[in-house]
Amino acid sequence: MSDPGPTRATPFHCPYCGEEDLRPEEGAAWLCADCRRVFTVQFEGLRIPEVSR
Repeated sequence: MSDPGPTRATPFHCPYCGEEDLRPEEGAAWLCADCRRVFTVQFEGLRIPEVSR
């Protein structure tokens, strides 16, 4: 994998086929060189467990 820059989350494998040959695309997208799918990774946030008292 090439260096994607500081603003992009780096996936370790394709969520569709599991291969690791991923290449950055325009914007925040990734191209899987094996299955040719283009996808994005988005951080939704953190969920803190509710504590019952």
